[in-house]
Amino acid sequence: MPLNRRKFLKKSAATGAGVALASAVAAPAAEAAQKPAPRRYSLTVMGTTDLHGHVFNWDYFKDAEYSDKAGNAQGLARVSTLVNQVRAEKGRCNTLLLDAGDTIQGTPLTYYYAKVDPITAKGGPVHPMAQAMNAIGYDAAALGNHEFNYGLQTLRAFEKQLRFPLLGANALDARTQKPAFPPYVIKKFHVPGLPPVKVAVLGLTNPGIAIWDKAYVQGKLQFPGLEEQAAKWVPRLKSMGADVVVVSAHSGSSGTSSYGDQVPYVENSAALVAQQVPDIDAILVGHAHVEIPELKVTNATTGRTVVLSEPLAFAERLSVFDVELVFAKGRWSVESVSSKVLNSNTVADDPKITKLLSGEHAKVVEYVNQVVGTATETLTTVEARYKDAPIIDLITKVQEDVVKAALAGTSYASLPVVAQASPFSRTSEIPAGKVTIRDLSSLYVYDNTLVAKLLTGAQLRAYLEYSAEYFVQTAADAVVDVEKLTNAGGRPDYNYDYVSGLSYDIDISRPAGSRIGNLTYAGAPLDDAQQFVLAVNNYRANGGGAFPHVASAQELWSESTEIRTRIAEWVTAKGVLDPKDFASVDWKLTRAGTPVF
Repeated sequence: MPLNRRKFLKKSAATGAGVALASAVAAPAAEAAQKPAPRRYSLTVMGTTDLHGHVFNWDYFKDAEYSDKAGNAQGLARVSTLVNQVRAEKGRCNTLLLDAGDTIQGTPLTYYYAKVDPITAKGGPVHPMAQAMNAIGYDAAALGNHEFNYGLQTLRAFEKQLRFPLLGANALDARTQKPAFPPYVIKKFHVPGLPPVKVAVLGLTNPGIAIWDKAYVQGKLQFPGLEEQAAKWVPRLKSMGADVVVVSAHSGSSGTSSYGDQVPYVENSAALVAQQVPDIDAILVGHAHVEIPELKVTNATTGRTVVLSEPLAFAERLSVFDVELVFAKGRWSVESVSSKVLNSNTVADDPKITKLLSGEHAKVVEYVNQVVGTATETLTTVEARYKDAPIIDLITKVQEDVVKAALAGTSYASLPVVAQASPFSRTSEIPAGKVTIRDLSSLYVYDNTLVAKLLTGAQLRAYLEYSAEYFVQTAADAVVDVEKLTNAGGRPDYNYDYVSGLSYDIDISRPAGSRIGNLTYAGAPLDDAQQFVLAVNNYRANGGGAFPHVASAQELWSESTEIRTRIAEWVTAKGVLDPKDFASVDWKLTRAGTPVF
């Protein structure tokens, strides 16, 4: 009996110790089980930018399906399919769709509904871009600089046709200094059993509008810097309870400007906004027409990462931001943000968009295929970047004629008229035979208008030197590769100018700033004191490209008719497009006195 009792006591003690140990282990587990796990929410923000009137995968200038060497596809009809896929995967109630601007200019489609069958007319049509974006279900869009190209009346008409806001926190009424467009929009996303997630979208546009569309906005609107206005609005959005702050910015990320020091604001400042303004989570970038799947910028104040993404223009890509939030201590906070781009060439057009806008598309196709004349030979821009091409001379000739006619009978009528033009496209061609509106539209792809400015010979010399910086310095004995000869310092083709009426050499073996030689007018060395009238497009006249002297020069005349329209009128009046009526060799590239070509 004592022995059995001893065993029992021993066993009981061991069992008791096990129970105590189990209880000690179980207690924290039970406590953890009672403590609620953090609740999470996943938000997906999709974005497009620089659509420039591309609804379908169609090239109106070639009258054919769009194609390029990279195999890209274009158009909102493709993007609509991508958006549908993302919404199906994530749940539409968990997604947001934004745009970063430049919507209503850029193709014959947008021109047609601004000028030929304008949306501003009484009982006029609904803009195709408004129809498409409404049907796809955009939540907000930032203003782009090209939204202002057709004037405020057209922009306001377009705005009224949208079922979502056009945002522009830094587009201010010049008189009241208050936003002339909604600065932001706040969207609520419902989470069962928890407070909603509040997402604020701040829209910012480009300060360059004040220069590029001066004729439409001067005295009416002002465009302060993006950083300044973001610093003003983001704290307000946070104080209003925003859990997530997304910026839709029509501004590139490079920190550069194309208009020099004419305004004290940076043109491409999206990364600066991320760096300088706290509490921004993501930025949809626009304006620069480059593809950025994901760019991480550290905010200088908080040390937090801000994620930027820019989808390729013309609806070739769709940016997708995945935002992960966690609910703790009574509030939502952003845990992480990542981004990527989806390629629209991976899907087919959304039949809903095709059905919706096939009629408008057909009208524009018919319009651009109207025959306005006959060409005696094929004209092309293939070599226009580095050789004086007759097809660019056509532009300068038209501009000279229009300005001469406009100044007839004025005190400036006796002054010589010279003209500038840029090789906008590397693929434009006016074929021999019938000439259509689309042929001429492909030559002049922008909706620029014409301005007459008063410059001296010395100022034109400086203008040409600046233009010649476009060429890469190439030694006299070096092999010339035309693919590497131009775009020095990243300068785009549209910021290289011909100037007609003068004769000059560009010595690419010399450093920038000392390249112009044998500069003559009417067979004699250019007189620096002589006055000239420069027929120039409004972008350049207002300072676009930061060419010297032209923005500050006296303006003698301007008009609102597009240069493209003037070219079509000139060809229509002539009936026959013959280079002998407009072509001349005004300039050539040289090296140490020897022509390059």
